[in-house]
Amino acid sequence: MAIQAGGQRSVPRPVPESPEAQAYLRDYATYLEAVPFPSVVVDHRWDVVLANAAFASLFREVGPHPTAQPGDNFLRFVLFHPDAAAVLGDHESGWCLPMLARFAATLERHDHDRGLQAIRRDIAQDPLMEAAYRQGLPHWVRAMGEGAVEHDGAVRTLLHPDPRRGATECRIVGETPRTLRDMGYTRLTMVLREAPPPAPRRVRRPRSPVGHLTVVPAPEN
Repeated sequence: MAIQAGGQRSVPRPVPESPEAQAYLRDYATYLEAVPFPSVVVDHRWDVVLANAAFASLFREVGPHPTAQPGDNFLRFVLFHPDAAAVLGDHESGWCLPMLARFAATLERHDHDRGLQAIRRDIAQDPLMEAAYRQGLPHWVRAMGEGAVEHDGAVRTLLHPDPRRGATECRIVGETPRTLRDMGYTRLTMVLREAPPPAPRRVRRPRSPVGHLTVVPAPEN
C-alpha cells in the first residue's frame, strides 16, 4: 500500500533501486504530505507510488476490493471498484471514459507491458466494458474531442465524504517535476473548489456492479 493507516506519511511503492532516487522520493513524500488537497504520484500503469493524507481521506469510506483499491492502482479503482461512483461524481463521463481513453493510448505505447495487459484482460472479461472500450470509446472521443481525455486542467465532480464539502468540484492539476518524470512517474492533484458547483447538489450513489458504462446499450435478457 502507498498510504499508511491513520493518515500517516505516505511511503514510496515501488521505488527505483538507486539510493539517490529513493532519497528523493522520501523527501518528495514529505513535501506531498504538506499539500492540503488530494495528491497522488502514479507510474504509467497507474500503480500508486505516493499519495498524501488528503487522498486517503477522500477515499476513506471505500470498501475493500481484491484488485482495485484507490491506494494501489487508481485506474483499476476507477474502472472496477463498485464504490468508485460514490466518490467520483459524473463517474462515467468525468472519470471513467477519460481514463479509459488514456489507458488505450498508453497500451499502444507499451503493448508488451504485463501490468497493462492484465488490465486489458479484465476489461475484456466484462461484456459492457469491452463494448465500451472497442465501440463506445472511439465515438466518445470523436464527439468530445481529444482535449476531453486530458487530465491536467479538467474540472471534475467529487462526492467528498466530509459533509462540509459534500458534492463539489475539483480541478485536476498535473505538476510533475523533471526528476519524477525521468523516473516514469506522473503527479496529479485534485484542487478542491470552495464554492459548490452551480448544478443541484448530487447525492452519494449506491454501490454499482461492474459493467456500468452507458456508452453502449445494455444487452437484453
